[in-house]
Formats: sequence, C-alpha cells, structure tokens
Amino acid sequence: MPKTKTAYFCQNCGAQYSKWVGQCSSCKQWNTVVEELVQKEEKQSWKTTSNTAKKVSKPLRVNEISTDKELRLNTFDLEFNRVLGGGLVPGALVLLGGEPGVGKSTLLLQIALKLPYRTLYVSGEESQKQIKMRADRIHPDSENCYILTETKTQNIFRQIEATEPDIVVIDSIQTLHSDYIESAAGSISQIRECTAELMKFAKETNTPVILIGHITKDGSIAGPKILEHMVDTVLQFEGDRNYVYRILRSLKNRFGSTAELGIYEMQGAGLREVNNPSEILISKNEEKLSGTAIASTIEGMRPLMIEIQALVSTAVYGTPQRSTTGYNAKRLNMLLAVLEKRAGFKLGAKDVFLNITGGISVDDPAIDLAVIAAILSSNEDIPIEKGVCFAAEVGLAGEIRPVQRVDQRILEAEKLGFTSIYVSKNNKISLKNTKIAVHKAARIEDVVGDLFG
Repeated sequence: MPKTKTAYFCQNCGAQYSKWVGQCSSCKQWNTVVEELVQKEEKQSWKTTSNTAKKVSKPLRVNEISTDKELRLNTFDLEFNRVLGGGLVPGALVLLGGEPGVGKSTLLLQIALKLPYRTLYVSGEESQKQIKMRADRIHPDSENCYILTETKTQNIFRQIEATEPDIVVIDSIQTLHSDYIESAAGSISQIRECTAELMKFAKETNTPVILIGHITKDGSIAGPKILEHMVDTVLQFEGDRNYVYRILRSLKNRFGSTAELGIYEMQGAGLREVNNPSEILISKNEEKLSGTAIASTIEGMRPLMIEIQALVSTAVYGTPQRSTTGYNAKRLNMLLAVLEKRAGFKLGAKDVFLNITGGISVDDPAIDLAVIAAILSSNEDIPIEKGVCFAAEVGLAGEIRPVQRVDQRILEAEKLGFTSIYVSKNNKISLKNTKIAVHKAARIEDVVGDLFG
C-alpha cells in the first residue's frame, strides 16, 4: 500500500506548503491554508488500452511543421462561435465560469442538444430527470446528446470509451473527484488532478472538453490559479438577475481573440442569441431627453451603438460627486478637466453621474466625444437631435483625435438609421455614396457650436 502524504494548500491561490501557516506568502491571505491528503501511486493513462500512449513526440524542423488551418467544430450558436474564434478546436479544453444562476448549465445544455455531433453531458450537480425537464423546454427532439450523472473521473472515462462522444461537457469541475487523490471533491488537489486527467484525454483523442467552473465572492474562478493556465480557453458568463440579458466574454483564448463579445437574452425556452446588440443598448424613447448621446464603439470585430446617459446637477454637499457605471471614473475626471480648461465650462462645483445603458462596460476611447456631448447636454438641459451619433477620442488639449476602423463605425450607424455622425477631421474615410452625413471636427468647440449653438 503506498504511503499517504499530507500536504497543505492555500484555498485561494493553490500554493503548497509542507506545514500549516497562518498567512499565505503567495497571495497574502490569512487562514486560507488547509490540510489535504495526497496519495502517491502510479497513475495509469485515462484509457489503459490506448495506443496513443505509445506514441512518442519527435522534434521537427520549423519548415516541416504543417501550417494547415485547424478545422473547427461548428457549435451552431453564432455568439458562442464568435467568442471562441470560429468554433471549437479539436482537443481544446474550455473553461466556462460565472455566478450561480446566471445560466451556465442552460447555455451548454442548449448547445449540446442542438449539436449534430455525439455529445456527452456529464453532470455532478443534477439528476438525469432534472436535466430532462430543462431539455424539454429547450430542444426536446435531440438524438445525439447523452446525459450522464457521475462525479468519479474513472467511471466517466469508462462511459466515454463506451459512447465515443465527439464533445464532452462537464458540469462542474468542482464536483469531480479522482481515486488518485484522497482529499474531498472541490479541494485544490482534486480540481488540479481531475483537470489534468481531462486535459490528457482531450489532447490524446482530439476531443474538445468544456468545463463549467464555479466562481468565488470576488468573481474569480474557484480553485487554484493553475486551473486557468492549464485550459486553452477561459470564458466568463455574466449578467444581472434583474436583467434578462447575459454577456459572454473571453478572458483567455489560445485560438482566437479575447476582445469578442457574445450577448444572449434569457427566455423560458432557453437563451436567445442577440445578433443585433444595439437593440438592447439603445433606449426606445420617442421623446427628446437631455443628457443622452449615442456612441459608436467596437468590441472585437463587432461594431456596437451604445447609449450614454449623463446627469449634471448642482452639488448639495461641499465636495462634488463623480460617479460612473460601465465607464472608467479616472477618464471621466480627465474629460471634465478638459471641458473646464479648454472649453470654458465650469463643472467643478457640480455633481456628474455617467451611465452606459445595457449593463456593459466599455473602455474604447472612441466614446469620449459622446461622453462630453451627454455631459454638456445635461448641463445646458438641451437634448441632442435624434439621429446624431459620435465616434472620436478627445485629447488633453481639447483636440478631436482619430479612431481606428472609422469606416466600419459609420456603416453600422447608417444601417441603424442614424442621419449624422461626428468624427475627427484627421480620420481618413474611404467610404463613398453614404446616406449618413459625416461631420469632421478638429476641436471640442466645433462640436459644441454645432450641437448647442
């Protein structure tokens, strides 16, 4: 019988110690080091009869390595494909994190039910009947999705050998446990060991594996940080329970961009893909309201039209408030200083509140001009004409700076029915025969004069 070894792991960052300590020297957290039992024994491959274990990697010259584009598996979900970079790469290990109840299991079950490939959905949290009840609401006619309720990795691999699935979904990685580790399911060592076994299976068989991961109070994925380093792609599924919209972001992607964004609407029959995000980011108010401006921004390859709301009021207390939602507060302070110094607007004794509608966060500098327009509209209590939008950065000298991919922004604004757009005078525009009026401005004063007279 192999000797059992005791080790101490930090439950916050996964650092290992030979004895108990009060404070983790790695992440500086107190009382997070917990004793776990680690059993040392010879590990077998996930599949004892596998011929792939006999293969030995050989070094190749750079010019001998094939550069053919890797074929991806289509998930038949446009938003999911976009965030992944075009689909699932064979052999990829994808980790999906999110708050409890946001819809992680619903999203992956919906994708698994619609796939034409053989899919094995492994759940350690729900019974087969519970999953069947949800599946009947989403897509009751699926013939390629197999449901397995199991938490032991060795039993899961036996069922994988029997069914030979094209895609494996694990819900969730924190519920799995391996015979090679004696500690409880969800512990640092169990999460690390189970992920390593699944990664070995994915790479040896070229089968994509999607893991669902719980998150901690501060929003990070529960378990050791090494978990995020082991997987190929880390996705974050976020949203507010008070809103029906959910946002899928890519935090890490070895096979694509991390700037892409996927938007869903939670409905009774599952998650609906929102192919036109501007429908949720722009209010449908018919009356003119002061303090609102429309900006053209870009997330990854997707142009978005977003609504910016500002409220400027006289400060009741001694110190004026500066509050933002979905926008960088330091950049707001910078833009207010530019208005004070360069444009002559006295906002130092006024409260300024800024909000980006739809519950998203934007860090694109191209919305600077729209932020300034919304602030001045609220300050003067003069609404901006409908059909006007903005796409320009503002410099510290009060100049209007050019932004990238302005042609794509203009086309998106024209497609959504906007009649005019303000851009930088220094932007090179190659579009011709556009119906939208393009106003080129060099300084803030030019825009203020046109909008407010």
